[in-house]
Amino acid sequence: MEVQGRIKMIDETKTYGNNGFRKREVVVTTEEQYPQHILVEFVQDKCDLLNSYSVGQMVKISINLRGREWVNPQGETKYFNSIQGWRIENLQAEQSASDNMPPVPPMEAFEPADDYNEEDHDDLPF
Repeated sequence: MEVQGRIKMIDETKTYGNNGFRKREVVVTTEEQYPQHILVEFVQDKCDLLNSYSVGQMVKISINLRGREWVNPQGETKYFNSIQGWRIENLQAEQSASDNMPPVPPMEAFEPADDYNEEDHDDLPF
């Protein structure tokens, strides 16, 4: 799955517990009729993927949905969901690259000229 939008916030990398679990969060605002602010977390070595990004950039983030079950001390079962990112792409780089491409000529440019006659140009040896 993918989430596409403009980066609204990038948090610092935070470390939890004795094992050194790392997590970094980013909020992406979708650009649709009703924009959504989607929190995506990057964990462990994926935290570093966000280092070269900044607020305001248009990005596409590849995500996995994660769900967890937890039983509290009172015996009640609770469920939690999270959105984990595993790849991020800068969409502005792709757009600016396509803006620099030369224009494609119209189809008429590929049609034979009006004065072209196949019989006059049949110079094949067989």
